[in-house]
Amino acid sequence: MARLFGTDGVRGLANKTLTAPLAMKLGAAAATVLTSGSNPSGRRPLAIVGRDPRVSGEMLAAALSAGMASQGVDVLRVGVLPTPAVAFLTDDYGADMGVMISASHNPMPDNGIKFFAAGGTKLDDAVEKEIEHALHNLQETGPTGTGVGRVIEEAPDGLDRYLFHLSRAVGAKLDGIRVVVDCANGAASQAAPMAYAAAGADVVAIHNKPNSYNINDGCGSTHIDVLRAAVVEHGADLGLAHDGDADRCLAVDSEGNLIDGDQIMAILAVSMKDEGLLHHNTLVATVMSNLGLKLAMQRNGITLRTTKVGDRYVLADLNAGGYSLGGEQSGHVVIPDHATTGDGTLTGLYLMSRMAQTGKSLAELASVMKVLPQTLINVPVSNKAVIMDSPEVKAAIARAEEKLGETGRVLLRPSGTEELFRVMVEAADAESARKIAGELAAVVASV
Repeated sequence: MARLFGTDGVRGLANKTLTAPLAMKLGAAAATVLTSGSNPSGRRPLAIVGRDPRVSGEMLAAALSAGMASQGVDVLRVGVLPTPAVAFLTDDYGADMGVMISASHNPMPDNGIKFFAAGGTKLDDAVEKEIEHALHNLQETGPTGTGVGRVIEEAPDGLDRYLFHLSRAVGAKLDGIRVVVDCANGAASQAAPMAYAAAGADVVAIHNKPNSYNINDGCGSTHIDVLRAAVVEHGADLGLAHDGDADRCLAVDSEGNLIDGDQIMAILAVSMKDEGLLHHNTLVATVMSNLGLKLAMQRNGITLRTTKVGDRYVLADLNAGGYSLGGEQSGHVVIPDHATTGDGTLTGLYLMSRMAQTGKSLAELASVMKVLPQTLINVPVSNKAVIMDSPEVKAAIARAEEKLGETGRVLLRPSGTEELFRVMVEAADAESARKIAGELAAVVASV
């Protein structure tokens, strides 16, 4: 049986592969697994449900809520909020589970469902498999009468709770820093500009008017060029770009140069080490991180650990080792002392806080790391499962590795959310990286 869960929850084309009936069953199945044995005092289990602004979120929120209520779970809907806000509120409200409805950086027609356990933590593979098993073995009827769960619409203080949490996490004042924030017409359209302004920054917000259809449409962390131009136009010190659910953050400096997740992690790792906050002097990243990050950490006496791609794998390693900083090149940055998942707004606050504390520009801070030329090609495929077993692909990888020697590396991996295979090549020079990546991508596309 094919897995329902991908790298980050359940995702698909809304109303086609991710339907309301499926969402209702998924809600019921998750409720039976995540609230089993909870509340020995007799209090009814509670679930928090949030979403990003895309139009299908309304339908899926209703279906999920119905499924959970059918299993005797009360549902508190917190409306349009970032994924990290829903994770935080799951813990802050003392809920037994949380649900975020979002397809992150994917186009508007897609949507997704991410579950959190009590405390706002992401689920591991074993729990996801339990939910899939429960979905296929659901009883047709659940509790009746007073046993049916209630659905409470739109908690009035969810955003305020989250903003207060952010204000306590980062105490530095950002007076004098002008920032352009691209909200991707997504879940951070209110929260991010408010959080930055509350910390004292001069905020210019763009793409902060979601209309249910324009999320990620030519904006946000996957379309940096608009932000580059806006930073230069407004004479800003930096720009910050979030994705649709605001669990990631990318930046640009005052001249519009990209500062990616690896560079952000390098800045924060050195900052936290200087302040004695980098537990075990260790940073956790994924195999997709640039080799330049490892070299920068070595120069600064910081150990770099790597995991599989996906912020939940970073989180698992952070929690297992008691580390205090991790993330991905794509801009998911996790700071476990303040968040149980990647939080783009928190990342932006930390980054500007370092600028305020040191008086240095973002470009100066980012110079701690030299980015080695890296080419990433997303190759559409019909069957991700067969790519790495292909003799042609294996031979192409061997040829590429022989060409690169010790001056670069090759990484091929399937997307966890789309029918794509990602081909990544690092080399000593950009032309070599492009050429070798192109050759590999052509082989992958032919399989």
